[in-house]
Amino acid sequence: MNRSNRLTKESLPISQQAKHTHDHDLEHNHTDHTPGSGESVHPHVHSEESLRRIVNRLSRIEGHVRGIKTMVQQSTPCPDVLLQIAAVRGALDRVARIVLDEHLTECVARAAKEGNMEFEIEQLKAALDRFLP
Repeated sequence: MNRSNRLTKESLPISQQAKHTHDHDLEHNHTDHTPGSGESVHPHVHSEESLRRIVNRLSRIEGHVRGIKTMVQQSTPCPDVLLQIAAVRGALDRVARIVLDEHLTECVARAAKEGNMEFEIEQLKAALDRFLP
C-alpha cells in the first residue's frame, strides 16, 4: 500500500483545511428535523467555547471529506481511500459523542430542574433511534 497518498490535515492545502470561525448565536432552538415538523423542542444555551469546538471539528471533517473526494478523482488506491473514510467516520463519531455528552450534562439536567424530564428522555430516545444503526 502506498503511504505517500495518505491524507492528513497537515497535507491538505490551507483552503481545504477549512479553518472555520465565526460567531454563533449562543441561544438557539433545536427543532425536530423530520419532514413536516418545524416546531421548536426547547431553547438551548451552550457556551461559546463548546459551539466553537464542535464547529471547528466539523469544519476539519468537511475538509477531510473534500480531500477524500480529491483522492478518488486522482485515482488514489482504494485501500488508501477506505482508510481515510474510516478516519472521517471516527471523527464524526467523536463529534457525536461530544454533542451527546453536552446534551446529557446541559439539556437533560436543565429538563430535570424544569420538571419536563419525560419529554426530554422521549426526544433523546427518538434521536438515538435515528442515530444508532
